[in-house]
Amino acid sequence: MTNKTGMARLLEIAGEKRGLMIVSVLLSSLSAVCMLVPYASVFVILKELLEHAASPASADGAKMIRFSFIALIGLVAGLATMYAGGMVSHIAAFRILYGLRVKLASHIGKLPLGWLNGTSTGAVKKTLEQNVEKVEMFIAHHLPDLVHAAVTTVLMIAVMFTLNVWLALACFVPIVLAFAVQIALISGPKTKENLKLCHDSLERMNASAVQYVRGMPAVKVFGQTVQSFRQFYQDMLRYRDYGVKLTDQFQYGSLIFKVILGSLAAFILPVGVFLLSRDPGNIAFASVLLFFLVMAPGISTPMFKIMFLAETLRDIDEGVRRIDRILVEGNVSEPEHPIRPTSFDVSFDHVFFSYGTEPADTDVLADITFTARQGEVTALVGPSGAGKSTIANLVPRFWDVNTGAVRIGGVDIREIATADLMNIVAFVFQESFLFYDTVYNNIAVGRPDASPEEVYAAAKAAQCHAFIDETLPFGYNTLIGEGGVYLSGGEEQRISVARAILKNAPILVLDEATAFADPENEHEMQLALKALMNNKTVIVIAHRLSTIQDAQQILVMESGRIVERGSHEALLSANGLYGGMWRSYCHATQWHLGKGGAANEHEHAAQHHGR
Repeated sequence: MTNKTGMARLLEIAGEKRGLMIVSVLLSSLSAVCMLVPYASVFVILKELLEHAASPASADGAKMIRFSFIALIGLVAGLATMYAGGMVSHIAAFRILYGLRVKLASHIGKLPLGWLNGTSTGAVKKTLEQNVEKVEMFIAHHLPDLVHAAVTTVLMIAVMFTLNVWLALACFVPIVLAFAVQIALISGPKTKENLKLCHDSLERMNASAVQYVRGMPAVKVFGQTVQSFRQFYQDMLRYRDYGVKLTDQFQYGSLIFKVILGSLAAFILPVGVFLLSRDPGNIAFASVLLFFLVMAPGISTPMFKIMFLAETLRDIDEGVRRIDRILVEGNVSEPEHPIRPTSFDVSFDHVFFSYGTEPADTDVLADITFTARQGEVTALVGPSGAGKSTIANLVPRFWDVNTGAVRIGGVDIREIATADLMNIVAFVFQESFLFYDTVYNNIAVGRPDASPEEVYAAAKAAQCHAFIDETLPFGYNTLIGEGGVYLSGGEEQRISVARAILKNAPILVLDEATAFADPENEHEMQLALKALMNNKTVIVIAHRLSTIQDAQQILVMESGRIVERGSHEALLSANGLYGGMWRSYCHATQWHLGKGGAANEHEHAAQHHGR
């Protein structure tokens, strides 16, 4: 990863399309030269008029007309080359924009989930969208403008010093002072700190905005306003305060800068009058003085542009730092010599794991040892927070263990290539995620090269073909999400099961895969899952204990440890934690709502315990 920062880092990113950027810079430089031709032509014409001020009719009219056309040609050529340079820089910018976004997305996809859990959605979204867009703005607009302004400024100052050193100094010294004031403000540690705080608050506001939109049903149901959604409201106020503070910090410096640059003639005129008073008849110097007075507004324009670009680059640089902060994060390590397992038993060997990185962080899993055999179902049960989902997430290596090892077919998963591991393991989450795409493509995610017949067969096996074909407006071509339809939780989960069926991976991890199924379809989904489980290593996270009675192995977890293990019958006979959970589960299934329901339930419970 590069150690460059600031302008050097921005130029390094722009250099990824070096050929296009060189062409753009050359065209911008040529445009700057051409745009100065009208000024030179005006100088020649003014000089001719002043030299013949006593008798204007004796002035060389043909010469003045010729230089008028030269000025027009220079202006047209300058505009044409500026347009061409802008087109080339835009082509480079959009190619770099595409490559940068793909690079970021690919890199984020390879990061451990621990990094994603510790980073707000708003921060990632802002980096992928706004910060990358600012890089595009720099390459497409700011870099050509900066080159154009720099070349214009250097040439104009060089011409001024060639014509008259004292007048040039009268123009140049105020510019240096104005820039010194601005640079002192921009490069100061206080500015950098406030800019960072402003960016941080914007990221937090983006994250809160996402949460606010997702929580809109609760906001509306409880009659709340944005002010009552405290986190979002406070983040908006914080961003406003930092933005105002940053603006206040620059107001006096910017005012001084603009006043000085807008008043260059006020510095040139006294010096010019003083020099002219020493030799009043010097027509050549008078023409030079007049040229300086005409050029003063011309030189202030690129100066303003350079200063504006400098302020903008400060903001872009902070965004690039955040892009690099993501790119510098280490990927999940790939084995140097990957091994492919030939069997698919999953074993945990004295695994300890914590989500933090510090030694003092509490272990979420402590000394977990078990083997889930191929062709059998291993169920994980226990209270919320016991570590069931953590075990499931370690199988596809969403995180790496702290100590111990997770093995598939005797091979440590850290020795298996990530692509191979993802092909080996299929995962059905309790909270299903569907892409903003067609139903067909959402199922085909399981195996993109599958034929349509295989996709339809997987949908039928997952008991979702009927509602897709009969109730969705365009069947399998119906869009899901914005611009399309929204599915119920049970429908989304069945499509997730269809994905897993289509993938047909040898290891299957199910996180309460029937949690949202209605009673009518739960039996059919259980049949589909049984077909899916055939000859596979199955790890099931179960809250509905009736679904795992037939599991060959049940692991009972509490506080990150396995406290009981065995079959359903053996665990009931032991009358431990699992036995208590089973009795509570059976008791809960008999609870009902209705008039006198609570009293009837207490009476039923008393009779039950009485027996």
